[in-house]
Amino acid sequence: MCGIVGAIAQRNISGILLEGLKRLEYRGYDSSGVAILSDKGLHRTRRVGKVASLDAALSSEPLQGGLGIAHTRWATHGIPNETNAHPHWSHSCLAVVHNGIIDNFERIKADLVATGYGFESDTDTEAIAHLIHRNRQQGMTLTEAVRDAAGRCEGAYALGVVDETQPDLLLAARKGSPLVIGLGSDENYIASDQLALLQVTDRFMFLEDGDIAEISRTQVTVTDAHGVAVERPSHRYEHSEESSDKGVYKHYMLKEINEQPKVVAKLIEQQVVAGQLQNILNDSDMEALSKANNVQIIACGTSYLAGMVAKYWIESLAGIACQIEVASEYRYRQAVVPQDTLLITLSQSGETADSLAALRHIDRSKLAASLAICNVPSSSLVRESDMVLLTQAGPEISVASTKAFTTQLITLLHVTLLLAKQRSAIDTQPIIEAMQTLPGILQQCLQMESKIELVAQRFADKQHTLFLGRGSMYPIATEGALKLKEVSYIHAEAYPAGELKHGPLALVDADMPVVVVAPKDDMLDKLKANMQEVRARGGELFVFADAHAKMAADEATHVIVMPEVHELLAPVVYAIPMQLLSYHVAIIKGTDVDQPRNLAKSVTVE
Repeated sequence: MCGIVGAIAQRNISGILLEGLKRLEYRGYDSSGVAILSDKGLHRTRRVGKVASLDAALSSEPLQGGLGIAHTRWATHGIPNETNAHPHWSHSCLAVVHNGIIDNFERIKADLVATGYGFESDTDTEAIAHLIHRNRQQGMTLTEAVRDAAGRCEGAYALGVVDETQPDLLLAARKGSPLVIGLGSDENYIASDQLALLQVTDRFMFLEDGDIAEISRTQVTVTDAHGVAVERPSHRYEHSEESSDKGVYKHYMLKEINEQPKVVAKLIEQQVVAGQLQNILNDSDMEALSKANNVQIIACGTSYLAGMVAKYWIESLAGIACQIEVASEYRYRQAVVPQDTLLITLSQSGETADSLAALRHIDRSKLAASLAICNVPSSSLVRESDMVLLTQAGPEISVASTKAFTTQLITLLHVTLLLAKQRSAIDTQPIIEAMQTLPGILQQCLQMESKIELVAQRFADKQHTLFLGRGSMYPIATEGALKLKEVSYIHAEAYPAGELKHGPLALVDADMPVVVVAPKDDMLDKLKANMQEVRARGGELFVFADAHAKMAADEATHVIVMPEVHELLAPVVYAIPMQLLSYHVAIIKGTDVDQPRNLAKSVTVE
């Protein structure tokens, strides 16, 4: 959560900081602010709400200078108001921006208060600013002061620090929260994400946990957690800047929904060549796969639901036991890890705090290997895993994940087929052939948008919605409920349809629409019986089903006919109408589709 950006240059960097914040707003939008050092001293401007409010303030009262930091906030400690907005400073001469949570800040604050420091805000970040300032007053250099302060902080942080007594230096520090350095020509930058800086550079350096960087206009010096000077390699950004623009679409979410046929096609083209499944892992990684006799999948949010689908695939196709774990729970319990377990960690960003902590928590001596499935090649998850498969969805800006989900599913299916092929568990060729038809089928789903928009009108005035599925379609029903909650703020729950009679049926009435994902499969007859239970209680059904399902429509059963698809691939296809439904309900309700309230894209705190 939260986005930070900083710059040091000979020119005025106010525009760089502001544009960086706009590109980072997906990480949090409760408040924003900048602090810029000029020859007249250190000055800051902060505003509640989105970056547009800060932009307006700076238009009327500009800040100018060649050194500065900025922040867009997702609130943790302290309500969203101007006092709690970053940057925080000490004695108006040293400013800090922070992404993360300092667990022991109350103890640090008490110590600082005892030595005469006063606090304006309720944040943990202000304690960092005062701690660094006190260190400076005790004679430490800025780097020494930041290192000592960081060493006293328990928890996670990415820090940007400026001190008016050192106008030629920008300090950065990282532990647990992402931070990159952008490399320019006679100027340099910091940010939470590469996207923030694509208007000024395509070259980046990635800090490791414990690193502290001294950044001038012409040089970047990095020391590690032990204070030893280290070289961190630079990398070029892999995507065009245009890939992070909305283009012709009104919202990023709609753009990213519509990109799915293209990104899925690209992924499948790499995985299937001349009708044959490719070993996209190297020989040693394939050997590790062959040793795996158990699979554990760790993830959060939408990634967790992709893992739920994979559990069905892995157990049915490869014949290997598979457990799917919520990362925020897994990291705090003594999980039993069978010998030669393949650990799969799923994350769009690769910076999800709980998923990273779970990976670090596990006993690696029990693992055949750890496999990261991720969309960001430079992420912490990628760097810390034994094996990596990139989903290659491209930048996903909208908080609600869409194309990252479907590319995760395709990648998980590929892993499943490799496991099955190694064990000669099934004939994988029919599935491989069906995979090649997926981009065209997904395009057919997108052509259903106008029909789904009409369906969405029946949901906009509802307070509650129930989603039902069975087998591998239950996770898709759950994803549909999650999307509706995220972007339309309608309470939605998903259940395996067989669980209706164990409680949820008590909620069913004419004012609670029931969404059913119902492709033709072995569970269809059971699902139809569950639908009759809804009808008998006066419920209204919205059924997504292919023609072979032979669903009969009537005044209380609305059937949205889906394209035909191989049964195993149905989760990928049926995800699309769930996304479109939630999007259009949100549009009708007038919510902020790309930046829904209280949420952020990259969850880098617990």
